[in-house]
Amino acid sequence: MKYFMILTILFVFSTSFVFAQSKSAERTSVDLTIYNQNLSLIREERTMKLAKGTSRVVVPDIPQTIDGTSVHFLSMTAPDAVKVLEQNYQYDLVNQNKLMEKYIGKKVEFVRLDELTKKEFTVEGTILSIHPLVAEVKEKIEISPAGRLVLPSLPEGLILRPQLEWLVSNTKEGEHKTEISYLAGQLSWSCNYVVLLNKVDTKLDMTGWVTLTNNSGTTFKDAGLKLVAGDVNIVRQQFEPEMRGMMAMKTMDAAEPQFKQTDLFEYKLYSLQRKTDLKDNETKQIELTSGKNVASKKVFIYDGMANEWRWYRNNHSYRSQGSFGQQSNPKVGVFVTFKNEKESGLGIALPKGKVRVYKRDDDGKEQFIGEDEIDHTPKDEELRLYLGNAFDIVGERVQKDFKSFSSGRVVEETIELKVRNHKNEAAEVLIYEHPWRWSDWEITKSNTEWQKVDQSTLKFPVKIAKDGEKVVTYTIRYSW
Repeated sequence: MKYFMILTILFVFSTSFVFAQSKSAERTSVDLTIYNQNLSLIREERTMKLAKGTSRVVVPDIPQTIDGTSVHFLSMTAPDAVKVLEQNYQYDLVNQNKLMEKYIGKKVEFVRLDELTKKEFTVEGTILSIHPLVAEVKEKIEISPAGRLVLPSLPEGLILRPQLEWLVSNTKEGEHKTEISYLAGQLSWSCNYVVLLNKVDTKLDMTGWVTLTNNSGTTFKDAGLKLVAGDVNIVRQQFEPEMRGMMAMKTMDAAEPQFKQTDLFEYKLYSLQRKTDLKDNETKQIELTSGKNVASKKVFIYDGMANEWRWYRNNHSYRSQGSFGQQSNPKVGVFVTFKNEKESGLGIALPKGKVRVYKRDDDGKEQFIGEDEIDHTPKDEELRLYLGNAFDIVGERVQKDFKSFSSGRVVEETIELKVRNHKNEAAEVLIYEHPWRWSDWEITKSNTEWQKVDQSTLKFPVKIAKDGEKVVTYTIRYSW
């Protein structure tokens, strides 16, 4: 007689288990407040039928990432009547290995097929091991026994979804409308922006998208949604994100903004003006803000030392040595600036996030031209996006002279900067320099106008003709 060698598992729920999953604590409404730090506050309303005295209550559909120490419970029907004496967070979920481990040493059934009669029959056996599966059948040991393994019931302690189990003391018997709130991780949001520049880089269209990611282990249907942007202090012990799931982009043509922005303490609160569903293992996008024909400007910046000056400034032993600080970065950065103002259709506090910029080519097709990340930006502030380096504008920085006086306590050096424009049009370039040797400095000579941006930054605005070159020379004196 031959048997099928495919092993499957079938288990039957006992009636006592079904009874334990009481629906007396089913969720009736839910509101989500999600922070941009992989943290969420979940507020639920549930209706519970509570007996008088002490009883156990099961609260199903709880996120796997709940912080059990943050749970707050209130009976809105009788606040002083109900008290939670004990709380258990149960998360030992059903899977094949756990099921079989619970049945090691116990009687199970194997459903087999008689290939001659094509009829099924059942044999009883005892599981001895599960890796590999070994069973005692009819007083013989079978390795990888044939047939379909049937378990009589779900073992005690295993559940289908995470849940809370409470020991509750109650003095008012009957139905209670309750409120439960708690913190959970892996329910997060971020903001991303899409910008489309016009042909001459003087106007742009901008759309901000909220990206919601739910890896909490539960689904929230018809939920109220609020988002908090800001640097909220959190004592980190968990809530590290695992980004996964499929993108489900939802777009709407709404006359009014979908989110209303208000203040919350020193943060910004964005409230969705409708309910939404957020499924487990889902990523969803909702439009936050948009602006049309926002005034913008393309800016070229040449920084000959780039970030090298910061390293030199923190190493004072090099401040009197003329051979240091002679590096020359040839790249000229290209930036786009615009203002976050109401007149442009923006004017709300913009959460931090990545900004991707596009522009149409001569065929009218959109092309990606760069991206940058903005920090939390209040209204009426200017944003500056670094998109890359200009192809047709190059820079050069050289040290032309260096002198040391007063036993090395006074240093004077002359710097020459050249910027060449190979474009078919004139270009305005901002040249940045950084007095890095010491905080006590003065410009003794310059062949062009300059501005002091701060103690460590000088700015030389120059205009360079088509196929032209601009040479800036200045002398700076340090003393200490």
